[in-house]
Amino acid sequence: MYELKTKENDNSVIEFIEAVESKRKKEDAYRLLDMFTNISGYPAKMWGPSIIGFGSFHYQYESGHEGDAPLVGYSPRKAKISLYLESGDPNREELLEKLGKHSTGKSCLYVNKLADIDEEVLKELIRSSIAFSNQSK
Repeated sequence: MYELKTKENDNSVIEFIEAVESKRKKEDAYRLLDMFTNISGYPAKMWGPSIIGFGSFHYQYESGHEGDAPLVGYSPRKAKISLYLESGDPNREELLEKLGKHSTGKSCLYVNKLADIDEEVLKELIRSSIAFSNQSK
């Protein structure tokens, strides 16, 4: 049976951020930590080895696969910062148009550095994602 790798754990968020090699990414990771904590109201928790998540929700697919995931989160990866926000949020596309330099994946938003984006728009994306997740889960 498939074992989900991205589970909430007791690893230290601060130790994880301190291990980030790039000084700029480390600074951005701390700014995001404050931003996500203040907006979500949830404490930061490590999910798997590299995702900093806030809150959680339980999901179950039609296939029967189920698990838990962070409500919102991010990871200061070597190449880009990955932001984990609800992809089904109806406000997402409009906000992304105002965000600044970014790219998207299936459920991730990628930015090189916070200086490339409008942080106020990012804050609204986080708020909107949480509100949408809370009403649809």
